[in-house]
Amino acid sequence: MNINQVKLIYFSPTGTTKKILEGLAQGLQAETVEHLNLTPPDASTGAIAEMNDELAIVGAPVYGGRLPPDAAQRLRRLKGNETPAVAVVVYGNREYEDALLELNDLVVEAGFIPVAGGAFIGEHSFDSAAMPIATGRPDEQDLEKAAEFGRAIRQKMAGIDMLTEMLPLKVPGDFPYKAGSKWTGVAPITQEVICIQCAACIDVCPTAAITMNGTLTTDTEACIVCCACVKACPTGARMANHPRINKSREWLSTNCRQRKEPETFL
Repeated sequence: MNINQVKLIYFSPTGTTKKILEGLAQGLQAETVEHLNLTPPDASTGAIAEMNDELAIVGAPVYGGRLPPDAAQRLRRLKGNETPAVAVVVYGNREYEDALLELNDLVVEAGFIPVAGGAFIGEHSFDSAAMPIATGRPDEQDLEKAAEFGRAIRQKMAGIDMLTEMLPLKVPGDFPYKAGSKWTGVAPITQEVICIQCAACIDVCPTAAITMNGTLTTDTEACIVCCACVKACPTGARMANHPRINKSREWLSTNCRQRKEPETFL
């Protein structure tokens, strides 16, 4: 099978998953590459996307060894129509645990046929200068490995006549999946004295948890602690400074410093 069209489908609040998928697409060398960004809040209620005559690369971040529930909900609205798909998860240098299996199962549930899967590393949402956690990743080495993975997928697809002839893809993980982490009542805060009310945080929030009416307000029940608002803030007014976040950040920075490398499955 020739790969002429690729669709990148992703939930990527801080942009790391998107970068990995773009690197993978470079290796695939398709004639056309389209993006389907499921990160904005309206992706949870918009028109259902249907696939047709393309290879779908489906990506999501890992939160506590699982997919973010909001990402899973949006991905379930896809209609694969038996098109080939690659499942990719991106984690912050701890572990991806059941997330890749969960995404692969979700891809099957949505009507795709998985042909490959991968787990890559991205800068952790809690990363900071004082407590680094996979700072700057994906880096050039990661993106080259993503492109290499894309070339391997292209080679695999070239040797396939019918998708139905393929054996089911096997990826790591356990079912039932591990219990997901719950961050209810936790959210970044705003230092009002240096906030310039530019609304950058509002624009990047995937759950519309941030509103402005004179001052910024964050709905802690809606916040998924992705920290996209923190990374997007031009003045540093948004801070992930909750005691639970600080405790997790310290543990991760101490125990997850050794560089992990991408894992791929064909």
